[in-house]
Amino acid sequence: MKAAVLHEIGGIPCYEDFPDPVAGDDEVIIDVKAVAVETVDKRIAAGTHYASRQYTAQLPAIPAFDGIGALPDGTLVGFGNPRRPYGALAERTVVPRGAYVPVPEGIDPAIATVLGTAITGMSIRTAAGFVPGETVLVQGATGVAGRLAVKVARLLGAGRIVATGRDDDQLREVQALGADAVINTAVPDEALTQAYMDSQGDGYDIVLDFLWGRPTEILLRALVPQTFAFPKPTRLVQVGESAGGALTLAAESLRTSGVEIYGAARGLGPETMQEVYQQVVTWAQSGELTFDVVKVPLSDIETAWQRTDLRGSRLVVVP
Repeated sequence: MKAAVLHEIGGIPCYEDFPDPVAGDDEVIIDVKAVAVETVDKRIAAGTHYASRQYTAQLPAIPAFDGIGALPDGTLVGFGNPRRPYGALAERTVVPRGAYVPVPEGIDPAIATVLGTAITGMSIRTAAGFVPGETVLVQGATGVAGRLAVKVARLLGAGRIVATGRDDDQLREVQALGADAVINTAVPDEALTQAYMDSQGDGYDIVLDFLWGRPTEILLRALVPQTFAFPKPTRLVQVGESAGGALTLAAESLRTSGVEIYGAARGLGPETMQEVYQQVVTWAQSGELTFDVVKVPLSDIETAWQRTDLRGSRLVVVP
C-alpha cells in the first residue's frame, strides 16, 4: 500500500510503499478516508512533543494517530490508536477492535476529522461554566481551533467576544466570524497591556487561552485591579502554549485579580464528552457551525506537511 513514511526524527514523511497491515486477534483493518494533519502530529514527528518517543520508538513509521475510515463492512467510523508502526496517514491501517465510533450521518469525512477541534471551544462551558451573555476572550484566535472557538462562543450565546492574534489581516477575518473586538499581540508590552484593558469592557468573564507565554503573562498583569475594589472573577481555561510553555506569574495576579485558572480537561468525562460532541455534530449538520479545510491527496504529503499558508484552515489528507 501507499503511505506517508517517516524515516527519522525531525524528517519529512515520504510518499512510498509500506507493507500492508495484517489484523491480529481483536484487531480490524481500516480503509482510511481522511486524516487531519495537526500541530501535534508534526511535533511528534519532530521529537518535540512529550509523547514523541511513544509514537516514534520504531522507525520507519507512519505518522498521525487518528482519522476517518471505513470498516470491512463499509461502516464509516472515526478511529484512533493504530498499532505502531502503522499510523493514520496511509491507505490502510490497523486498530484494536472497538477503537472506533460511527461517524454521524450527513457529515463529510474531511469535516468529520475536524469535529473534535471544535470541542476545545466547548471548554468555556465544560471547564469554566460559561453562562450566556458573558464576555469571552479567545487568546490565539487566528488558528484553526481559535477560529472555531470564536464561532462556538457565539453559538453558545456570548455577550461579547474579544480575540487576539499576531496578524491584522487574519484578525479582520476573525472579526467577520463573530469577534466583537480584536487585539494584535505583536506590539510592545506596554501597548499590549493597554489593549487588554481597553477591550475588557466590564471585564473578561472567561479567557480561552491557546497561547500562554508572553501574551498571557501580560494579560494576567493587566487584570490586577488598580484599587481595593472587589475584582470581577475571570476564569482562564488553559488550552495551548503556542506562545511559550512557561510564564512568570506574579502573586498579586492571583491574590487580588479574581483570576481562576483551569485546564481544558476540567469537567470532561464520558458523559460530558458525548454531550458536547453531539452539540458540535448538531451544529455541523444544520450548517450553523462551518469548518474550513484544505484537502490534499496523500501523494502530496511531502509538500503539504511543510505548508505554512493555511491561514486558519485545517490540512486534511485524503488517501
